[in-house]
Amino acid sequence: MSSPSTQQHPQTKKRDGIPLGRIAGIPVYLAYSWFVIAAFTVFVYGPVLMDYMPYLNNWAYIVALCIALLLAISVLIHELAHALSAKAFKWPTEKIVLNLWGGHTQFENFTASPGKSVIVALAGPVSNFVVAAVMWAVMSADLLSGVSATLGDILMRANLLIGIFNILPGMPLDGGRLVESAVWKATGSQDKGTIAAGWSGRIIVVVLVIWFIGLPLISGAWPDLTFIVITVLVCGFLWMGASSSIHHAKLRSRLYLVSAAGLAEPAVGVPNSASVADVLDISPAGSPAVVICGPDGKPQGVVDFGATLAVPAAAATTTPVTAVAHALAAGAYVPEWSKGQELIQYLARLEGGEYAVVDHNGIVTGLLRQQAVVTAITGKEARKSGRA
Repeated sequence: MSSPSTQQHPQTKKRDGIPLGRIAGIPVYLAYSWFVIAAFTVFVYGPVLMDYMPYLNNWAYIVALCIALLLAISVLIHELAHALSAKAFKWPTEKIVLNLWGGHTQFENFTASPGKSVIVALAGPVSNFVVAAVMWAVMSADLLSGVSATLGDILMRANLLIGIFNILPGMPLDGGRLVESAVWKATGSQDKGTIAAGWSGRIIVVVLVIWFIGLPLISGAWPDLTFIVITVLVCGFLWMGASSSIHHAKLRSRLYLVSAAGLAEPAVGVPNSASVADVLDISPAGSPAVVICGPDGKPQGVVDFGATLAVPAAAATTTPVTAVAHALAAGAYVPEWSKGQELIQYLARLEGGEYAVVDHNGIVTGLLRQQAVVTAITGKEARKSGRA
């Protein structure tokens, strides 16, 4: 599962991949990266099926493609279980995407709790266990034969494997939510729970590498190359997911520091008809900052104090303030009560690195710089200006 997000733009939807339609009102996409794992499945299983069932000849590759499709369906069932269980808690689902690494369910903004988070997370693996149990019953009853029996057996084993793999107790796997929720419940901090689950995920990666590659090498048995590649790719994905969870949790834990009023430097607004002399009267030493406002009162630009000092004293009263200022991006002003994730998401949609801060009456009270926001979130100075 992925974190909450805001509404998508058309370009984002296009990047999601091929739209497959809606299930229970939830948009489903097939990412272009899925075709990589589909090709890999055909390449690996095609020759195996040809040896196992020689009568298939080249049709073995079509059967291998069917295996890739069955795996995609298994992942879709897994993700739908997440989405439908979340729907029971009125968590709106934005989309489901099937991709190279399986898939993910992306939710819109919602308020979680340790218990609800666990239920939604474990709904995915449970759905795979149910599918595996159903296929086991079908196989036990000898209802399938030939190619259909082979595909049924693979579907049963695949769902069992997907279910077991996802309940491993570490991020980014669903079982990581168990660790997260346990620590969350004990400490009252979801961020601490996520960090603990992320480290648990890293430990799982180390254990998997030792178990599947290290131990065989120690015993003198060289693992199959394909198996090594799969292990490395899967463990690499898990490590990146675990590290991403830790990183984002650390950032979230600092969100309380992000406040427009708290991070802004003092500023005053002047009409764009003002002169450089007016600015020097208001801010003779460059503080407070001076923001230019249009006839409608909306911020338009920021005065460059260095440029005002370069204006000869005799020309200060006749030089317009617009001559010593740079423009703010369109809409680059925020209410002084804005804070946390809401503020960050808003700033991320704006160009530039400076934002006027206004009070309830629309009066300029401060100037918020992108560097101050980045420093508050990361604890590190921003290297260059840009998007927040």
